[in-house]
Amino acid sequence: MPRGQFSIMDLKGAFDVEHMSSTSRIQHNLWPLDGIDPKKAKFPCCLIWTPLPVVSWLAPFIGHVGICREDGTILDFSGSNYVNVDDFTFGAAARYLQLDRQQCCFPPNLAGHTCKHGYKHSEYGTAITWDDALQSTKRLFEHKTYNLFTCNCHSFVANCLNRLCYGGSMDWNLIDVAVLIFCKGHWIDWKSIIRSFLPFTAVLCSGIALVGWPFLVGLFSFSLLLMGWFLLGTYCFKSLLEC
Repeated sequence: MPRGQFSIMDLKGAFDVEHMSSTSRIQHNLWPLDGIDPKKAKFPCCLIWTPLPVVSWLAPFIGHVGICREDGTILDFSGSNYVNVDDFTFGAAARYLQLDRQQCCFPPNLAGHTCKHGYKHSEYGTAITWDDALQSTKRLFEHKTYNLFTCNCHSFVANCLNRLCYGGSMDWNLIDVAVLIFCKGHWIDWKSIIRSFLPFTAVLCSGIALVGWPFLVGLFSFSLLLMGWFLLGTYCFKSLLEC
């Protein structure tokens, strides 16, 4: 082979070495996390959930969610142009789910993507660490108008997961976030279960005792309307819930 020329195999080998080197550097940065400590409200790399006043009394499957930094600090989108830090807006967390950083894509460059999305991920906005992704989303949502029905705390968490390309997906939305924490989340303790469902049970029993079965029908209709709005807005009329 003439000097100064490289074969395709040489180029491929060089790319593989560079890719492995980049990946190993990122893996090295995934230092061990501290343990989860509910008493200090520290949940490293977790999603957390707590019931909402009034709304959760009528529909206990609806609540407020946040996402936590690697040191356990909580971030939650709780109002227009405001992301709360280290002070969960509606009280102590009731459920949590720790996520696996190994399922995230932290590309140091375009060739360093471990996900299949590459250019799409780069255009959306990538991060080189977990905290970097959360900080980027925090800056974005500090210029967003909060709306319970269109742009809320679930939207904030979904944006973080898309920026992380968590699980190899960039299609996270508020329904996915709600289902993930509801189906796979863990209760903090038995008191959290009572705090989440006791108000709903009290409202349900009082309503049936005072109004009768029409109250139950109305409550069921309210829940259906809420679920219908979010499902239709997420999957059928995406522009309604773009945030």
